[in-house]
Amino acid sequence: MAWISLITAGLFEVVGVMGITLMNKRGGIFSFFVLFIGFLCSFSLLNVAMSSISMGTAYAVWTGIGTIGSAVVGIVFFKEPADKKRLFFISLVILSVIGLKMYA
Repeated sequence: MAWISLITAGLFEVVGVMGITLMNKRGGIFSFFVLFIGFLCSFSLLNVAMSSISMGTAYAVWTGIGTIGSAVVGIVFFKEPADKKRLFFISLVILSVIGLKMYA
């Protein structure tokens, strides 16, 4: 259950980052709502996950999911560049998160 909470927390972090991007591009109450709800859910679920998963592992996985998800959302929805170097380093983050899961 803790790992499901952690993964969901990471996904909500992506929602919060999308809210930040929307605030910068459009502003408005909807953008603020996306930002607020995204981070509120993310931090709440991270708190639940850290009751069973060590702080270092939980934070690294949460941050990794947020980093990867934000980069992918930026590429897909906000037309950010998807060059080979960027994709290479995103894959390194993915491998690092998998390594932490396997050996933590």
